Amino acid sequence: MVYYISHGALRPVSVQPTFPVIPGSVRSSVALTRIAAPRFLRSGGHTRSATMAAVRVEEVLAAAAAQEQQQARSVQVEKELELEFDLGNLLALDPNPPPAAALRGAGPQRESRLRALARDNAQLLAARLWELPAERADGAAGPLVARLPEPAFRLPREKPPPRPRPPTRWEQFARLKGIRRRKRTSLVWDEEAKEWRRRWGYRRAGGDPARAWLAEVPAGADPNEDQFAKLRHAKRERVARNELNRLRNLARAHRPAAAAPLHPTGHQSRQELGLVSRVARVSTASLGRFQPRLPKEPAEPPSRDGGKKRRFQPLLGDLAAERGRQLELLRGMNSKKPALDITRAVNKQLREEDAEAAAAKGKKRGQRGKRGRRQQRPGKRSGGGKKGGAARRQQQPAGGGGRRKKA
Repeated sequence: MVYYISHGALRPVSVQPTFPVIPGSVRSSVALTRIAAPRFLRSGGHTRSATMAAVRVEEVLAAAAAQEQQQARSVQVEKELELEFDLGNLLALDPNPPPAAALRGAGPQRESRLRALARDNAQLLAARLWELPAERADGAAGPLVARLPEPAFRLPREKPPPRPRPPTRWEQFARLKGIRRRKRTSLVWDEEAKEWRRRWGYRRAGGDPARAWLAEVPAGADPNEDQFAKLRHAKRERVARNELNRLRNLARAHRPAAAAPLHPTGHQSRQELGLVSRVARVSTASLGRFQPRLPKEPAEPPSRDGGKKRRFQPLLGDLAAERGRQLELLRGMNSKKPALDITRAVNKQLREEDAEAAAAKGKKRGQRGKRGRRQQRPGKRSGGGKKGGAARRQQQPAGGGGRRKKA
């Protein structure tokens, strides 16, 4: 909308474009317009006002044309030397040296000049991409897609190419024998029937030799032998062999697997079982206080350190005792005598080793005695009768070798 001044009042003049406005373009809103002025502009008494309005409209049109030309120049970039394009890699090489003003100085001005230079080169690359043939990806409503040509430059890799995998023994054998990794088709062309048939099985290509109207007699065979009966007998044997193999496969598949052998469990003594029970009891939140006991299980004495809380030294207390503790600490730090009594520690370690060896020896002796009693249990004891008892008493010494009761 354009305004003009008439008799001290601001009056509007409608402006209408003569062609459709392009969306997203500012220059088309005021380009090539025609003015529909009111009727009083055409009268002779208002010639001066009409002239002023026409001048105002011409200024607006000139400004719109200048703006349109400025925006058109932003799309068209001129270079002294044409850029080298590699559309396959979306690459544009600019052989023109950058202007000295773009590299001069520092700060935001230099950044803006370099950004403008990069923008011009990107504009040229985008214009070249729009020259490629394009097509719709998914029908008429799909996006417009252009197929890029093959890359002209081979860009270097970031990492070295992977090494080829060494061939396996089968691959080496297949290459030596000329074996190709290709699956044979199940259908082949039958020259007699003139159609595609199966390679194996029912109605295979070539037909069944037993059903042919002519059978060839091999060299050295009995001329009176029935070749058709021989072929039928061989086929029955093949069918029976295949059925036997099928039944064997079914039996092998349904055979139950053997149970895995169990490892022998170690024998735990009464002391070990008691230790495990005590550890499990005190592992609860109440340290075994509310844990039900087994029948005939003796009550355990309260532990020395169970249920006690840590006690810290009071912040305010006896100054003499605190001074004594500090002096004792300083005396121990300045003393050259080691804090650990090596002789006492070595003696304690030796006592523990002797106790462990004695316990292990007693355990082995107990197992050996049990094993001997088990071996003698099935048979009869020697000297169980009267004669055996008398002979055993004669062999005993005079002092008496029998068992004695403890007082």
